[in-house]
Amino acid sequence: MLLRIHPDNPQPRLIQQVVDCLKGGGIIIYPTDTIYGLGCDISNPDAIRRICRIKNIDPKKAQFSFVCCDLSHLSDYTKSVDTPVFRILKHSLPGPYTFILDASKEVPKLLKAKKDTVGIRVPLHKICHDIVKELGHPIMSASLPMDADVEYYTDPEIMHEQFEHLVDMVIDGGPGGIVPSTVVDCTSGTPELVREGAGEWENLLG
Repeated sequence: MLLRIHPDNPQPRLIQQVVDCLKGGGIIIYPTDTIYGLGCDISNPDAIRRICRIKNIDPKKAQFSFVCCDLSHLSDYTKSVDTPVFRILKHSLPGPYTFILDASKEVPKLLKAKKDTVGIRVPLHKICHDIVKELGHPIMSASLPMDADVEYYTDPEIMHEQFEHLVDMVIDGGPGGIVPSTVVDCTSGTPELVREGAGEWENLLG
């Protein structure tokens, strides 16, 4: 199913349609402030396994992110964050960053990496924000399987053609980007760059 949602003024009834899909164990392809992503309800193990099969990865080795609408869920899914690190998060989010933090016991075991960490993402994107806010908790997010054809992961209609037999819904929120989020590891208390992407690394250090 291809669902066109206005990127600046998402229609509430369509957002509710997405949330109902997620609550029913569905998988969505949705826009963010960087690239389009695969998403599902973090509390649904079957949906998480489906995404792993799409990406052909072992759930225990996968590095997924939690997409939040703001930092209010931080204490639910991460251990206590040092004040300097929290300042960086507050300054940078919402924005094109993924912060790796120590996971709390609330993170489903299926989603914990060997290091017991979790990636936290708060995209600067109204569709993302409204979906997560209406759902009431974060969605689990993974990148689309990439290949050399840029169009296939920037054009929602092409994504729908490619993945309609694997996912339940593709949200068309306009053209997607081609640069992923900047990933920063904060588990040591000092931010360490893991992957440079759309977010400027220098901004975090200033």
